[in-house]
Amino acid sequence: MSQTQIPQNPHSINILLVDDSAVIRGALANLLAENPAIKIVASVSNGEMAIKAAAEHKPDIVILDVEMPIMDGMTALPLIRAASPTSKIVMFSAMTEKGADTTIKALALGAVECLVKPTAGRAIKGGEFHTYILNLINNLKPSGPSPRPLQTNSIPSRNADKPAIIAIGSSTGGPQALFEVMKHCTNLPAPIVITQHMPPKFTKILADHITRQCGIETYEGETGMPLTAGKAYIAKGGFHMLFDKNTDGTIHIHLDNGDPVNYCKPAVDPMLGSLIEIYGAKILSVILTGMGHDGLAGCRKLVQIGGTVIAQDEATSVVWGMPGAVSQAGICSAVLPLGEIGGTIKQMAFTGSIISSSVER
Repeated sequence: MSQTQIPQNPHSINILLVDDSAVIRGALANLLAENPAIKIVASVSNGEMAIKAAAEHKPDIVILDVEMPIMDGMTALPLIRAASPTSKIVMFSAMTEKGADTTIKALALGAVECLVKPTAGRAIKGGEFHTYILNLINNLKPSGPSPRPLQTNSIPSRNADKPAIIAIGSSTGGPQALFEVMKHCTNLPAPIVITQHMPPKFTKILADHITRQCGIETYEGETGMPLTAGKAYIAKGGFHMLFDKNTDGTIHIHLDNGDPVNYCKPAVDPMLGSLIEIYGAKILSVILTGMGHDGLAGCRKLVQIGGTVIAQDEATSVVWGMPGAVSQAGICSAVLPLGEIGGTIKQMAFTGSIISSSVER
């Protein structure tokens, strides 16, 4: 199929569309045209064409279909990244178990987000997908020349009780960040609970990949599942992950099918609110890359009662929305590069303190 090209505008958000369906590409282009800053620099039908287009146009964002003839998205992904290292790649996948598994592998290889493909071209326009993709593109746009300042009035590093539980929140760019963090979190004396903004089917696959890649038993949370030290639990797509305390003192997961919070389901704030009712201040909350401000309200409550919050820094975040919100609110004990967060979690879990050299810089 022929390649459609539009001259590149240096002040626009330049996007490469890659999908074997001309109908899907046309529907996406029509939707994205609502934002005058967005320019579709190329629209192609397979991975081979995508590599050539990426090398030529150096797009800011690539929306990459998973399954295509000639060369699929998974094969093309590392070659696109090599051809245009600054491009942010968003996978476009069908909501199937096979599609979810391939997408999680792609996220581990450097894709920043996954979009679930609507069942028909007309379903792209209007509704939740419409709103989400426009917000995503806006949040993934190239950064300005001056980075935002890190938080002021941070909570200083301090000795504290060891956390009884570690709670992690993440969204856009989160799976790759989780793979980096969790490999340092084996054999902790506390359980880890994770809310990653992700649709159904994908969260179970993400848990399986963390188990295999990071060496820590990780499960998609289910109602009644007990929390065990040294293991990790991911909120199930489409449900908020809450918790109940039994009369014998054991803590169990309770999946909640209530309304979205912060436009998300699962969301970080309900998880943190439920944990605070059970654990009080003995919670270490970690906010990783993601757009929006989910987790801010819960982290505020946690810090008010003496709990601890750390956040990923802007330089290593795909989107500094969620971690930026808690950072700029002045409620973090540390704002750290991604590579230091896992080690800091481990230090906190065993000693109750943050290594002084790792505190916000």
